[in-house]
Amino acid sequence: MHPTDKAARIAGALYLSLAATAPFSLIYVPGKLIVRGDATVTASNILAHETLFRLGIVGDLIGNVIFILVAMALYRLLSGVNKAWASLMVALVLVSAAIGFLNELNNVAALTLFRGADFLTVFDKPQLAALAMLKLGLYSQGNNINILLWGLWLFPFGVLVMRSRFLPRFLGVLLIANCFAYAAISLTALLLPVYTSVVSKVAMPFIAAGELSIVLWLLIKGAKEPPVAIAAT
Repeated sequence: MHPTDKAARIAGALYLSLAATAPFSLIYVPGKLIVRGDATVTASNILAHETLFRLGIVGDLIGNVIFILVAMALYRLLSGVNKAWASLMVALVLVSAAIGFLNELNNVAALTLFRGADFLTVFDKPQLAALAMLKLGLYSQGNNINILLWGLWLFPFGVLVMRSRFLPRFLGVLLIANCFAYAAISLTALLLPVYTSVVSKVAMPFIAAGELSIVLWLLIKGAKEPPVAIAAT
């Protein structure tokens, strides 16, 4: 197997593992346990399913580690196309992962508040639940900010794919469209949150087409043997 093809398939496998694990922490766990606007029910759900909530925290952390590994695998694959763009791609992923790691502290704090540690006895249960919901809300807002980074890193990725000559150009176009779809969701959530669900529904086809296409192509088709020399532009 040609080294470029091998690197593409490794990157695709890592990317697929990220796509398989992220929905658990970002969608399933919050959807199962968190009831918006109801601190009492949310507290009851999390305390009754504390292991699931903790698995969500760990899953988030693992997802960020995998995200970094994906970026490094793609750098190995695409740095020969243009090191500046490849370095920017990795830098944006590292910033996103750092935000993700720090944002997880909000979930840890929420769990502490729901459980009511000894040093929190000065607060009654409704107050603790309200503070915990604030932390969960901050976690959600942190994700809204991070969604912008989930989009921005796809721009240099898309440019590299378009210039690579060993991956189809249309995949790069889809990734750039995916970039703007994520950015639209993030900025709407921060500026006009009432329209977030509408914008998300419009953006989801672009997200599915972009990242899903590149994951499947890397994993199944790999990359054809590149020309002897690729001009760094």
